[in-house]
Amino acid sequence: MALRQVRITPELLSQPNGRITASQMEEISSLAMRELDDEALGWFSRRLPWGSYGMLARASLTSPTLGIALKRWCRHYRLLTSDIIYKFSILNGTVELAIEETRDLGPMREFCFITSLRYIIGYACWLINSRIPLDETAFTFDTPLHSDVYQLLFSPGPVHFAAHWTGVRFDARYLDLSPQRDEQSMTIMLKRALPLTVLQYRHDRLLAQRVRECLRHRSHSAHSLASQLNLSVRSLYRQLQKEGITLQALKDEARRDLAASLLHRTNRPIKQIALAVGFKNEKSFSRAFQAWTSLTPTVYRSSKTHKISKNQLTS
Repeated sequence: MALRQVRITPELLSQPNGRITASQMEEISSLAMRELDDEALGWFSRRLPWGSYGMLARASLTSPTLGIALKRWCRHYRLLTSDIIYKFSILNGTVELAIEETRDLGPMREFCFITSLRYIIGYACWLINSRIPLDETAFTFDTPLHSDVYQLLFSPGPVHFAAHWTGVRFDARYLDLSPQRDEQSMTIMLKRALPLTVLQYRHDRLLAQRVRECLRHRSHSAHSLASQLNLSVRSLYRQLQKEGITLQALKDEARRDLAASLLHRTNRPIKQIALAVGFKNEKSFSRAFQAWTSLTPTVYRSSKTHKISKNQLTS
């Protein structure tokens, strides 16, 4: 009856590569959880009664940063079950959020791992109102027939199977972002929380910073930047606009910083510096640099040299 209610036919169930939509997944999961009174859908040795994940979400809501919220989630999860344990660590600017299996989950293993990771990542994205691009995702089980779906759920980094660990890795700077949600928005979200497990956030609060890093290494076109950030060109422009900044402004900022560094740290002729930062001639570079700093390149270089000499004499 439940399958008929969400329009999943017996013929579809018999197909090895059968697919259902995100909304059908939401509906069938919600029906099953309520009918079984188990939000874990039979994964664990004990039921997780309806409202268990809501309790986890509320316990982390008042955290000052995402990092604290994730640590609370991992710690409080042990109150629900010890069949799996979340492991949270940071190394060289990268977060590793891993799942340790403490009992054999049997045929439910894949479903449990996928959903458990999407629960915590989806909640984290919702809490800070930002996409969290995953650098890497790994699973200990072998490559499934439907492996193409994984890239949609865990993007943009690669997904590894038959790995020695299960979990995700992402940039640790997202941990410093503050939550953007309150009790009212939490109540609304919990009425339809399941989409967080299958739908990706598009808005990235650190997008401008990530674009700056790309531009710092070398000049990029909008197409190459978008490709590197796993976005369409249209999404790149739209998301930056939401942040109140333009791609051209970020490019100018990168060129200004590089020019200032070369003027300050090298004795290269201004003409060479102009070419190095993407200008066709010294005149256009000087005009742009003066607009950025209110100083000509020559005056900027001499002022910096004067300050260094004065500091050296003082010391």
